[in-house]
Amino acid sequence: MKQRRELERKKLLSDPIMITTIVLLVTVLTVFILYPLAILLIDSIYGSNGISLDTFKRVMQMPNFRRAITNTLKIGFVVGILSTLIGLLFSYVEMYVKVGKIAGGLFNVVSMLPVVSPPFVLSLSMIMLFGRAGLITRFLLGIYDNSIYGYWGIVIVQTLTFFPVCYMMLKGLLKNIDPSLEEAVRDMGATRFKVFKDVTLPLLLPGLGNAFLVTFIESIADFANPMIIGGSYDTLATTIYLQITGAYDKEGASAMAVVLLMITLCMFIVQKYYLEKRTTQTLTGKASRVRMMIEDKSVVIPLTILCSLAAAFVVLMYICVPIGALFPTWGYKFTPFTFKWFSLIFTRYNGLKAFRDSFVLSLIASPITALISMIISYIIVKKNFKINGFIEAVSMLAMAVPGTVLGVGYIRGFSKGLFGTGILQFIYGNALILIIVFVVRSLPTGTRSGISALRQIDKSIEESAYDMGANTFKVFTSVTLPLIKDSFLSGLVTTFVRSITAISAIILLVTPQYLLITVQINEFAEKGSFSLACAFATILIIITYGSVLLMNFAIKNFGTSKYR
Repeated sequence: MKQRRELERKKLLSDPIMITTIVLLVTVLTVFILYPLAILLIDSIYGSNGISLDTFKRVMQMPNFRRAITNTLKIGFVVGILSTLIGLLFSYVEMYVKVGKIAGGLFNVVSMLPVVSPPFVLSLSMIMLFGRAGLITRFLLGIYDNSIYGYWGIVIVQTLTFFPVCYMMLKGLLKNIDPSLEEAVRDMGATRFKVFKDVTLPLLLPGLGNAFLVTFIESIADFANPMIIGGSYDTLATTIYLQITGAYDKEGASAMAVVLLMITLCMFIVQKYYLEKRTTQTLTGKASRVRMMIEDKSVVIPLTILCSLAAAFVVLMYICVPIGALFPTWGYKFTPFTFKWFSLIFTRYNGLKAFRDSFVLSLIASPITALISMIISYIIVKKNFKINGFIEAVSMLAMAVPGTVLGVGYIRGFSKGLFGTGILQFIYGNALILIIVFVVRSLPTGTRSGISALRQIDKSIEESAYDMGANTFKVFTSVTLPLIKDSFLSGLVTTFVRSITAISAIILLVTPQYLLITVQINEFAEKGSFSLACAFATILIIITYGSVLLMNFAIKNFGTSKYR
């Protein structure tokens, strides 16, 4: 091992391209991820009288902040539990129960919808269906004093938004459980419920905890849904936003952001470094044979009906968005159909500029993120350097940082330059800072995808290229990158979709010089102009779906999967 480390060190010192890449990478990660978070901590503990906790004490005495912490944790736990249970139900039905093609297709659509749509689409639908002027509550049920705003509105919307994340995570875990373990218990006379309770569920427990924590982090970091449907129900993300835009208290907002960051970081550390390891140790590996699907009608029919009703409700919520853009005034007149809202967003409300700005900025951020993600993945998987742990930890850190917290950190960190020196101040207030935020927010997803792909490539393939005299840059561009083309394309489109639908991280940073679609949707929704918000959201969903379909086409025709 000592000789190997010495050989790796000599290889590094003789490779100026790799040294330059690592130095640039560490600099970028430090400046654009660690520095803004460090500035938040400094702002919250350092004042005119030196280091003190006065800002934290002042913030903790605010009734709205104490209420926001309680509300945020309450919502996080409830949404985490509900999302995990619904995700478990859907994943179990798909992997263990023989369902029809229509039901299976419906489940796949539901699992994909929240990934490629703006984060607040379901809030718009919930208001239009169950609000005071909702189609169901007012016109079908005749309920006039109902209000979906507040706690239950947030819980329902976030659960429907985040349960597909749990579904996809648990689906992978269930797929890897060896069927022979469960079949052995069945052969001994155990019922299906006992098999699930005594065999399947214990194997899934670490994965269930992992899914819960991921959903919990997503829930407490969510800004868009509580902002639109929360009403007077405060959460930490919305309180931080209002503390800056309403109270103009940047120091107080920094302290609040640190509190939210500490909560998400603690959960992220438990999820990343404890539950993920336990999950890989619990599973038995690839299935030895095909699983025998459950065909008992007493099991199939109830579970299929239950999942189909939930999936149909989610689809109805999404269908409501384009329909809502076709009525003259939602809640008062439902005929005739009109396309005037689509016309108005382009003629009166600068829709063309909003779509152009969002599209161009997201398009610029996508290849940058995909390339940086692949470089980070390559260094982590293929190189054995001491700096690898730092690079991996910092690149994944953005996953645990709520968008609102990152936005506040960029305001405090770059409005006057690095540490108030004016260095890099030019990025603040223009398109460059938005592109950087898009890259930082999507970096963990691309990095994880790249790491998974690179671990499947035999190291001898690249070593052969080195033996023939190729340098690191040549090996990466000519050998490694073509082999992970699928992951690169996937990261490219994922970044584009995440960037064009982002709001929490950029709502504090966007200036009137640039119009972004998500900010426009949020603005119209807050004003009650739901038809205009739906028109914007409909076009945005079409753009994101088109991007995903294009990615699938590219991977199918130009990817590497079919040659493996």
